[in-house]
Amino acid sequence: MCDDTGIMTRTHRLFQLMQALRNAPPPATAAALADALGVTPRTVYRDIDTLRGLGAVIDGAAGFGYTLIEDAALPPLGFDAEELEALVLGLREVQQVGDPALASAAGTALSKLRARLPAAQAHRLQHAVLSAHRFAPLPEPGIDVRALRQATWDERTVRFDYCDVEGRSTTRSVDPLTIVYMQASHCLLAWCHLRSDFRAFRLDRMRGLDVLETSFRPRRVPLLRECLTQMGACAASAPSRTTAV
Repeated sequence: MCDDTGIMTRTHRLFQLMQALRNAPPPATAAALADALGVTPRTVYRDIDTLRGLGAVIDGAAGFGYTLIEDAALPPLGFDAEELEALVLGLREVQQVGDPALASAAGTALSKLRARLPAAQAHRLQHAVLSAHRFAPLPEPGIDVRALRQATWDERTVRFDYCDVEGRSTTRSVDPLTIVYMQASHCLLAWCHLRSDFRAFRLDRMRGLDVLETSFRPRRVPLLRECLTQMGACAASAPSRTTAV
């Protein structure tokens, strides 16, 4: 976006600087940012100060580089048409497949997003050409999924009763790693203490969730990486081994 002289407008340059800060490996030096925007480092210094004045939390200083910490307080920066369609499709899919709390949050997020967008983009969001709908309802979870999500974030061991595909019931203590939303059901990927191995548990077969005091912090992320690597290898050699127990 340029003015009549062909010079990039300052507003557009601020948008571009924010995007560069989001994308660059931190800390981003003024020289690297200036090169990306086609301006001088001195201009970057001034624009960083302007962004901070608008509410962006940007760590760093001249000579050390900059890291974008938080930009939620900034006025809406806008999205292009396909970004808006992607946001609408993703949130509407969550409304279809998420548990009640998550589905409600997706609807609230859509409303907040529409309220903060410029009028033309808000109209496009409201009347997006993409949508999501499922005609076959998913099985209802047997436990409080919100509590399970929080335990996963907090890296707390959970205990529940589980009925497997053969109808056998066991009590499991697991370290929850992630919840996977699948086509026919939702599954918890976890480290199972009973089996001393990674397992996938269907949420609709879980009952009586208890969040224990036991913490497995900070091992969730490395455990999840290991779990996904192992399941990927199993899927390549024997797909049936990756199904939920």
